[in-house]
Order: sequence, then structure tokens, then C-alpha cells
Amino acid sequence: MVSVIKEKRWVEFKGERDPTTIPVEWICWLNGQRKKVPTPEEIMELEARRERVRLNVTLLKEEEEERKAREGSKKVVSSGKVGGPDLKSFIRQFPSASEGDKVEQASDERTKETQEEKGKPLPESSEPTGSGASYKPGTWQPPT
Repeated sequence: MVSVIKEKRWVEFKGERDPTTIPVEWICWLNGQRKKVPTPEEIMELEARRERVRLNVTLLKEEEEERKAREGSKKVVSSGKVGGPDLKSFIRQFPSASEGDKVEQASDERTKETQEEKGKPLPESSEPTGSGASYKPGTWQPPT
């Protein structure tokens, strides 16, 4: 059996010993997740990208706060309570008791229809027919 000895890599800190200051690219190299050592150009390019992302996040947060402030000025909250989700619109998406009865009756009618179909003999056909309710595994054979 041939075993491969993994190359050992480590960090020698200069001054501050805070591991969070190590760039991700170097951590990946130290852990063997990348083969090539990160170049200074790559580190600078990725750091510039990270800074652009930070700026975009800041801008998006500011836009979101402005939007909430505009919407907040439109909504008048009479009590000192914090505004929560609009429960009325949430509840409207569910059928009421009378609508639920209609849905239940319709599903009962479909169940009765499929039960009536079960009593009928299956038609002899060269093509598969029927719905999922009448399907029985192994009953259909291709024409010979």
C-alpha cells in the first residue's frame, strides 16, 4: 500500500496574531484546498471586489431603509405596537368554512366516481386507457 504524505503548511505571524486577518485565499492554500499560492495581484483584485460588494450592500441597506420609511409614513399605526404582518390578507388566501364545504363535496363526488369505476370490468384494448384511479400494475400488455 502506497501512502501519500500531505505537505504541511503553516503561518508565521509578524506582530499581530489575529487569524481573522489572514485572507481567505491563503487559508485555502494552507488547508490544501488550492494548489497554487495566491499572487499579490490576485489578493488585490479580490480585496477590491470584496470592497465593491461591501459598498453595494451598504447602498442596498440604505435604499431598503428609505423604502421602509416611505411605506411607514403611508401606514398610520394608532397604537404604540410594532407593525407586524398583515394577518387579514394572510387569512384571505384560505377558503372560508362554506367554501371549504364546497371543496370537500367536490372531492367526495370524485371519490364516488372512482369507486363506481372500480366495479366496472376493464375494457379490452391494445392501448392503455383510464385514469390513475383505475390503474392496476401488470394488467396492461402490449399488443402481440
